[in-house]
Amino acid sequence: MILTGREILKKLGTDIKIEPYNPDLLNPNSYNLCLDKDLLVYSSFPLDMKKPNPVEKLTIPEEGLLLEPGKLYLGRTIEYTETHNLVPMLEGRSSIGRLGMFVHITAGFGDVGFKGFWTLEIQVIHPLRVYSGVQICQIFYHTVAGEIEEYKSGKYQGNQGIQPSLLYKDFEKK
Repeated sequence: MILTGREILKKLGTDIKIEPYNPDLLNPNSYNLCLDKDLLVYSSFPLDMKKPNPVEKLTIPEEGLLLEPGKLYLGRTIEYTETHNLVPMLEGRSSIGRLGMFVHITAGFGDVGFKGFWTLEIQVIHPLRVYSGVQICQIFYHTVAGEIEEYKSGKYQGNQGIQPSLLYKDFEKK
């Protein structure tokens, strides 16, 4: 089951942490998250799953940044979130999708116990100017059945910024 906005509000400070929190961003069954000013783009191709891939940092200026089709931009939410006893999920806002912008390619699913900023995998289908601070996506929460074991991965847990792929660490374990 998905939590209602009122239930999200009740669980703030216990099972849900959103910082900064703005009551104006609470919806009937989700909470809007905003785009930070920094983006990353991969800077050397081809990418290699077994290696760290170099990235270049972009900063969205006040007049916005024009995103190009066919390019992957990694962004992050302004908000830091923590979720306990619930499964957090992320989706783009319909207003964003109607402009031809994808906010996540596959990583919209969080784990019980995730703590950190959400890295966004952004793509556009035609040139689109974006702005820092825009309400870009929404987080919503599912209840879980069964015994809970919280997420403990060292790859993305407790991140402080945009996280490029750390898949190469999986190969190091073998």
